[in-house]
Amino acid sequence: MIDSGFWKDKKVFLTGHTGFKGSWMAIWLSQLGAEVKGYALKPPTIVNLFNEAKVGNLIESEINDIRDFDKLIKSINDFSPDLVIHMAAQPLVRASYNKPLETYETNVMGTANILEASIQSSTVKAVVNITTDKCYENQEIDIAYKETNAMGGFDPYSSSKGCAELVTSAYKESFFKNKNIGIASVRAGNVIGGGDWAEDRLIPDVLKAFELNKPVIIRNPKATRPWQHVLEPLSGYLILAERLYKNPMEYSEGWNFGPKYEDVKPVDDLLDYMIKIWPGNSWELDNTDNPHEANLLKLDTSKAKSRLQWSPLWSLETTLNKIIHWHMSWVKQPSKAKELCINEINQYIEDSRYGKN
Repeated sequence: MIDSGFWKDKKVFLTGHTGFKGSWMAIWLSQLGAEVKGYALKPPTIVNLFNEAKVGNLIESEINDIRDFDKLIKSINDFSPDLVIHMAAQPLVRASYNKPLETYETNVMGTANILEASIQSSTVKAVVNITTDKCYENQEIDIAYKETNAMGGFDPYSSSKGCAELVTSAYKESFFKNKNIGIASVRAGNVIGGGDWAEDRLIPDVLKAFELNKPVIIRNPKATRPWQHVLEPLSGYLILAERLYKNPMEYSEGWNFGPKYEDVKPVDDLLDYMIKIWPGNSWELDNTDNPHEANLLKLDTSKAKSRLQWSPLWSLETTLNKIIHWHMSWVKQPSKAKELCINEINQYIEDSRYGKN
């Protein structure tokens, strides 16, 4: 369980707050009573959760680039945070093929800038660096990757996140330990939820097609992913951040936050279930040439379960029902986006008390 008392009045520097996951995190931290400063580029799409939920009214927001070290360190020093949660990234596999240099600059050097600014700060006591499950050297075999597996990555995005993991490890050993500052990297599965309008991402593409009553065009229907509701990994990040702050050396390492094994499903299973919830829709295979993407990926979350007492809560069916409910409710009343998020956060907290899935 997240300790709401811990977060009351804590100062949190949150990068990537204009993105999908970052907006959800900003709303949750605000609900916990934290004082949050967000630092990120402008939202990446015209319709986006940051604007729809009016996240900028809940937290202090600075629109800037983590690649600009001078502006970044000034922002951190002016705010004097207790904790840093680093979510800013170029987050898309296919976009990394089109913009490989930007992907490496943002995901590798941007991360190095965050870590350097954190160790130069006189107030930061813990840093959580969000990477991805795709940071592992994917062997395309039916195994669940543990935190001790090798870093790798076929495409520039996955590779850049593997590099960010190595940068984090080096900074931990070289600088964070000496200063007794907690630093952990976290790897989540394929995060889905209401309020995601990202380009070239499955759930937004599905919902857009459903709204227009058009078939969803799918590149790889048998690609198997660890699907999980956005609140699942965010809850893990928050629990870990608390532990890092209180016992920095005990928790400064890599952590997986993934779904239950039975919810690691192929794309076509997910689509078929969504069509049951929203009948009258369909999907078709994309027969054009597409760049390589992993076909099989699973995460081993046993360490988080045993040492953080964190476990995935909502089943994939529950998650998909909530996504469609969130989206349909937003279509009817766009002004209720923040309320929809807060209600879902409160429901997640309530369900976690009683183990409902």
